[in-house]
Amino acid sequence: MTSDPFGTAALRESVLASWVSSPTRLREDANAEEDLRLGGYADRLLVELAQNAADAALLAGIPGALRVTLVSGELRVANTGAPLTAEGVAALASLRASAKRDGSTAGRFGVGFAAVLAVTDEPRIVSRTGGVAFSAARSRAAFPDGEREPAVLRLPWPLGDDEDPVPDGFDTEVRLPLHPSIDGPALLARLKSDVDALLLALPWLGSIAVEDDRVERVTRGESEVEIRGRRWLLNRASGRLPDDVVATLGVEARTNADWSVCWAIPDASPVTDGVLYAPTPTEERLSIPAMLIASVPVEPSRRQVMRGPAADAVLSAAAAAYPALIAKVDGLDRTSFVPPPGFPRSDVDDLLRERVLAALREAAWLPAAVGPDLRPAEATVVDTPSPALAELIADVLPGVAHGSLGAPSHAQALAALGVRRLDMTDLVAALTGVDRAPSWWRELYAALAPVADVDAAAREAMGALPVPMADGRTLPGPRGALIAESAEVAEVEGVRLVHPDAVHPLLEKLGARRAGPRELLEALRDPVDQSAVDVESGVDVRPLVDTVLRLVTDAGLTAGELPWLGALTLPARTGDWSRADELVLPGAPMLAVLAPDSPLAELSPDFAANWTPDALAAVGVLDTFAVLEVDHPTGPDHELADEQEWWDTHDEPPSRLLAIRDLDLVADDAWPAALRLLASDPRTLRALREPGYTTWWLARYALIDGAPPRDWRLPDAVDLAGLYDPVAGLDAGLARAVGVRAELSLVDADDVEDLLARLADPDRHPAPGAILRAMSALAEAPVAPEDVTPPDRMRTLAGTVADADACAVLDGPWLVAVAEPDELVAVEDFTAAAALAELVDLPLASDQLPAKVDSDGDYVPWAELGAVVEAAELAGLDLPPGGPIVHDPLVVVVDDERHEVPWWLTGDGILHVADTPEALAAGFAWRTGDWPARHLLTALITDPDPRTYLA
Repeated sequence: MTSDPFGTAALRESVLASWVSSPTRLREDANAEEDLRLGGYADRLLVELAQNAADAALLAGIPGALRVTLVSGELRVANTGAPLTAEGVAALASLRASAKRDGSTAGRFGVGFAAVLAVTDEPRIVSRTGGVAFSAARSRAAFPDGEREPAVLRLPWPLGDDEDPVPDGFDTEVRLPLHPSIDGPALLARLKSDVDALLLALPWLGSIAVEDDRVERVTRGESEVEIRGRRWLLNRASGRLPDDVVATLGVEARTNADWSVCWAIPDASPVTDGVLYAPTPTEERLSIPAMLIASVPVEPSRRQVMRGPAADAVLSAAAAAYPALIAKVDGLDRTSFVPPPGFPRSDVDDLLRERVLAALREAAWLPAAVGPDLRPAEATVVDTPSPALAELIADVLPGVAHGSLGAPSHAQALAALGVRRLDMTDLVAALTGVDRAPSWWRELYAALAPVADVDAAAREAMGALPVPMADGRTLPGPRGALIAESAEVAEVEGVRLVHPDAVHPLLEKLGARRAGPRELLEALRDPVDQSAVDVESGVDVRPLVDTVLRLVTDAGLTAGELPWLGALTLPARTGDWSRADELVLPGAPMLAVLAPDSPLAELSPDFAANWTPDALAAVGVLDTFAVLEVDHPTGPDHELADEQEWWDTHDEPPSRLLAIRDLDLVADDAWPAALRLLASDPRTLRALREPGYTTWWLARYALIDGAPPRDWRLPDAVDLAGLYDPVAGLDAGLARAVGVRAELSLVDADDVEDLLARLADPDRHPAPGAILRAMSALAEAPVAPEDVTPPDRMRTLAGTVADADACAVLDGPWLVAVAEPDELVAVEDFTAAAALAELVDLPLASDQLPAKVDSDGDYVPWAELGAVVEAAELAGLDLPPGGPIVHDPLVVVVDDERHEVPWWLTGDGILHVADTPEALAAGFAWRTGDWPARHLLTALITDPDPRTYLA
């Protein structure tokens, strides 16, 4: 090794001379190096050194090896292959040019070597042919500059005589003394993370070792390699750029017009967050679920693609090569490698993904149900994920893809490719009119059965599947068809039987029924519904009636199980024929409470003698009132009397309807007996006990001595005495159940208007407390005032009945001293006065009695009223702010008439009180909001002694 084998002295002299003659060149070189170190080549140390090693291996024509070690704080990167040359050293010192002139995959010690400056200021390269060093300190000494540091990599130096030789087995080693701030072990850990990708991206590198972790690439044929036990599928393509495209490239790039691309998939798994490799990683993010290594032109930083005709040409070639990669994946996994939808991750991704999708649409790679792979553009995927189904219909429909591709996991990919999807509705339509043997249809049903178990929409569409019948017909849909082995079934008129060779459990799920007694009854539903019309037309329906009742008996049906059986026409005692649910068993107690014009009639006793009461009840014949029970009703459509009115009382639809039918058919004078009848049967008693339609209707329309139940009160409801009369002749529990009042409860405008009418009735004599409670209930009633007709007369505070025009609602206790009690309407709580006034359209007394204080008084804070203070302390009450104006006496003028009053509250909120215990107590209680405490306070103000409080 000579002292300067690569002529570094001449290189330094040339650079220094250029800096001396051109300070601008000095700044440009320094700026360029800093940009490369801090910008384009930051964090790319191993990438750049590995690509140089790959070039060296390519030049030598052998698979290269790279080894990274940490020796006494110095990172050493050794490689095999072509050693360092003078041309390479010149390229290193140029900052702008690469030594690559021979079609290698990457630059050989070009601008990328600036990546070492991220970890060192003193890089060295030792090779079998010599070595070279760079030094920030020596560069500063050689050309001191007051403005900035000179470029380190522009001034190469020969190695010292004491430099260790290249390690055995290697040809070149880059030695990088690490900055003190660099954590060597952590740096090695980061370098290890790049190893696998570099071995895949740089085919001339056969192995990379970081410390003791040596990773080798094992080639397994043209399209598969193994790295660290991980299997990669590959598809490579190469070619030469057209001359007109080459002409758009830079001078150096024109020396190599060849292009190559390599697609790679790790372990047959999609890549979820990839970037473009060119051949080292760029910052062009890709959404393509495979790794792409392509010889696209890149910007000097090697982080972005240099857009232009050359890049477009290579990316187009890469897109064209992509389908062949997918074809190497196991068939049903291929759709995982269709680019997913979403926003592109880069401009390159946008262009590449569009072209990849176009190539995938036109290439034959999609697995077929039968035969060779299909082009997605001509394929049809059945939504039903069933290989057996797809194979079965492949001879009926062309281009059917593999059945498993109908699974949801493939839907997104197939949609991106525009593959035609055949949902169950389309499939059923395509099969309509197909002529196949019954056994073929059974195979079809077997293939569809798993889908019907999990997909309600598909199952719904299957309801129109063709079904071969035993009589040779093929009917659209199995609903209404019967599956049975008994030949007797065929004797039942209107029954449709499935061909035995086509029978499959799916048909039952889609509406076909096994032919037991219940199923046979269902088959007769239309004739039952038509029976009334048939009777009027002269048709003999007795065979149908006998058949239905026999099947009902065999099935053990009970009343209400099949409500539609109520349409069966049966003979009445009169000789006419009526619906079964409009007939009553002979001698049933219900007959005694029905009105004479009731549409319900008595069943013919002769006919009834032929069947059990249970069988007759099962077809709807009544032995007592029928009960209707519906969960989550959707509307008032159950043919119940006044059902719409009841429904309108709900803000939300009721969650359950439990109703006794035909209550409106009871005779007016038969209600006590009817109610006892309802209470005697567990079925109707349950409806009586559950609040709902039945109790609502009975409370309003049942009659007890000519009045509905809610017009009466229970005998022990003494609070309602004088307003409601006590009911007689009914058990208390039954009376309560049918709506007889136990308390004052107002639920609607009718209740409000009824109570107002009772209060205004001079023949009623409610107690004073009952009147106050009634007025309070009216104020709190959950009705809008506009829904209530204001009364003409009102019950007053004096207990009298007066014209409403002469009344006002008492809204303050001080007003009692000047108002006439037979002109006041009062509530228990003054805060409810406004609500009552609005409800009955009356003014407030405070608005009707404008008063003026006409006496002198003195303002005295509460705290200065000693007796009040002592009383408040004993009563545990806080003193309110401020105080009253105390008069002796207090006089107010109302309508030019003077009144001496105990206390008064003016419209502006000023409190006036007479100088008496009663007045002070009332004013204090009102101010504190504890009005009921006024009497206690009066006693304590009079005698503020604990014994008074306790006694």
